[in-house]
Amino acid sequence: MRVLVAESIAASGIALLKEQFDVDVKTDLSPEQLVAEIPVYDALIVRSATRATRDVIEAGVNLKIIGRAGVGVDNVDVTAATERGVIVCNAPTSNVVSAAEQTMALMLALARKTPQASASMKQCKWERSKFTGAELYEKTLAIFGLGRIGSLVAERARSFGMRLIGFDPYTTPERAQAMGVELFENVDDILPQADFITVHLPKTKETIGMFGTEQFAKMKDGVRVINTARGGIYQLDALADALRSGKVAGAAIDVYEVEPCTDSPLLEFDNAILTPHLGASTAEAQDRAGEQIAQFVADGLLGKMVPTAVNIAPVAPEVFEKVGPYLGIAEALGTMLGQMAHGGVESIEVTFLGGLADTDTRILKTAVLKGMLTRVSSDSVNFVNAEYYAEQRGIRVTESRSSESLDYVNMVKVGADTPTGRVEIGGTVIGKKNEARLVSMYGFDLDMQPTEHMTFFRYEDRPGMIGKVGTMLGAHSINIGMMQVGRTKIAGEALMGINVDTPVPRDVQKLIMAEAGIAEAWSVEL
Repeated sequence: MRVLVAESIAASGIALLKEQFDVDVKTDLSPEQLVAEIPVYDALIVRSATRATRDVIEAGVNLKIIGRAGVGVDNVDVTAATERGVIVCNAPTSNVVSAAEQTMALMLALARKTPQASASMKQCKWERSKFTGAELYEKTLAIFGLGRIGSLVAERARSFGMRLIGFDPYTTPERAQAMGVELFENVDDILPQADFITVHLPKTKETIGMFGTEQFAKMKDGVRVINTARGGIYQLDALADALRSGKVAGAAIDVYEVEPCTDSPLLEFDNAILTPHLGASTAEAQDRAGEQIAQFVADGLLGKMVPTAVNIAPVAPEVFEKVGPYLGIAEALGTMLGQMAHGGVESIEVTFLGGLADTDTRILKTAVLKGMLTRVSSDSVNFVNAEYYAEQRGIRVTESRSSESLDYVNMVKVGADTPTGRVEIGGTVIGKKNEARLVSMYGFDLDMQPTEHMTFFRYEDRPGMIGKVGTMLGAHSINIGMMQVGRTKIAGEALMGINVDTPVPRDVQKLIMAEAGIAEAWSVEL
């Protein structure tokens, strides 16, 4: 088999490939030249400059795998590749050490005002007293996101004698303790304690704009903030205001919502350190990316599992005919579980009931993991690598099955034990159109269509509750699409599930809970 390396990668990676395949290194190919060259190759390796477009992929009649020597795959048409059965993979762990070290470099530069002092010296000045800094020793570092990079930052910061506190809804207290991090469930409890704040979170609806005016106001005076994760987690206008007022003593930003970035509101501040997305820009990270992608491409060509593949693995047609209709509800259940399991998930149980129990359901189990991990990971989680990432997070996954299903021909149930209690959800599909239905939650029977925005209330069953909740949602301009109520018995406990057109803010939930006497409320988004 033949491999085309379209951009420079580590020589060690080339050597690895040459042990088993014919390898051609042809850099600086134009799009037209790449289309002309690709038909004879079984694999293509790119970095960031070469675009594996639909035209390239459709011309690659022998293509089996495309490897991106780096983290993102924005320059590869993953949809076109999937349609043609071509695996697309990347090297997501190649830069984790470099990103962690960049975080520490920026933290130290903030503390000691190194860039400003260097700039002053280059103006032929000696302003020693102007650049008095601060030690990291015995300072409190708040780490938001305790995945691979966040955990490496914790390890390095601990060696400086820093006190470590953290926030990550999907990390268990035991794992955080092993890192030396005191875990908090509430962001507001962390902010007033931190001398330094660093974020290592994925780009999601919840994290973009996570730190705004309200959050900066709750921080300790003189806090220093760092971002080497994703642009937009700090609201830059709010951060600029906090720098201007002195609330924030310094900021170090390596990532931006739009890149290249040349017009940041932080440019005017001497105490803001701005770097052009250098987290992965080390020789070692670049070499590591080349070595990793070479190994993954070799595995793919040899028919082995590619743990970093970002598109769906093939499923036998006869199996897909049976399980395919349940992929959507299985993934939705995982997504809901990820949002409802507070305090971290150590193990997940996936149960298949009815006819599904006699089918190969591995892809449905993977769909559950994909749904859950997509909410918490900055990596591209998919049907090929979801189990790999679950294993990396130390999540145990078990599968059980029973050919008997009391109320439905087939049913998928997911459950997880968390520090705050057990979470259980069940779903199925109904009708000729295989419409997804949420049919059970915490032991309550429901018949609810999963939608983008859903809110749930758990309370003692008594007259007037539906009216109270509906009226209060209406008063806050929140339109109800559908509503379902399940209960264990008359005058017992009830669960109300509501499909809403827009998210229900947490303060509105709390208001409804207080005025209607409701014990518990939560929202999920799909």
